[in-house]
Amino acid sequence: MRPIRKGDRGAAVEDIQRRLLVLGADLGATGVDGVFLGATYAAVTAFQSERRLAEDGEVGPETWAALVDATFTLGDRLLYLRFPYLHGEDVRSLQGALNALGFTCGDADGIFGAFTEHAAREFQANTGLTPDGIVGPDTVRTLENLRHVWADKTAAPPAALRAATARSAEVLAGVRVGVVAAAEMEQVAERLVNLAMASEPRALVSRGAVRGPAGVTIELGGEARQGVPVVVAGDGGVALSRRLAAALATAGRAPGTVAVAFSGPLDDEHTLQALAVALLDGVCLGLAASERAVVT
Repeated sequence: MRPIRKGDRGAAVEDIQRRLLVLGADLGATGVDGVFLGATYAAVTAFQSERRLAEDGEVGPETWAALVDATFTLGDRLLYLRFPYLHGEDVRSLQGALNALGFTCGDADGIFGAFTEHAAREFQANTGLTPDGIVGPDTVRTLENLRHVWADKTAAPPAALRAATARSAEVLAGVRVGVVAAAEMEQVAERLVNLAMASEPRALVSRGAVRGPAGVTIELGGEARQGVPVVVAGDGGVALSRRLAAALATAGRAPGTVAVAFSGPLDDEHTLQALAVALLDGVCLGLAASERAVVT
């Protein structure tokens, strides 16, 4: 984007001014007028100083990204584990609430990493929600219903509590996993690989079939073939994770392929991510339970 600077006018300036007002900036009597002059310029440089950005008074990519992060509120968007990690004030608010409620995710740093996902899943499991680590409307609503419990408490985790172990993904660094997808499953496959890397940076998970005595290939969609066990995705969730884990664990040390059959629409972000979560959980559980050799 072209930097927005002193003297510029228009809708982009209005957007910046609205975000500055949300952050408590004083834009003077004119307020949101779409003109980047005195009060707006001063507010931008003050924001840059506070965020330790270059104090040039211009809104370039870095300052714009910081403004967007700073003005997200919990519920504005779907939060889940991915790489690059999602970050912003909405994540910080989530972390503070979870810490105060005893679902420890470490310091409230505004970064949705593996420990935050784990804490979110623990919260969901304890409140009767689907424990997928995806913070959407239902999870936000449940948190808001408990605001009276956590609102006045510190966002830092209690000293006596430590962040719980995140998804048991260390097996992903020891066993090669390939992901092959039919055309309609491409988005699920990409999310699965991305989620694996976000969970374990050393993960040996990639697109394409895997060859070798200790590897496994997960086929998403496509047609069934003789000799390839098929797991029916169904509604996803825990049931899918367990079915996939059982298929992988049964294979033992033998190389192989497990296919996953899908039905139903894949037309929204939550559904796609929830399937990726269930698949990765199944891979981790299945590999941990099997006797597959560790690849170094």
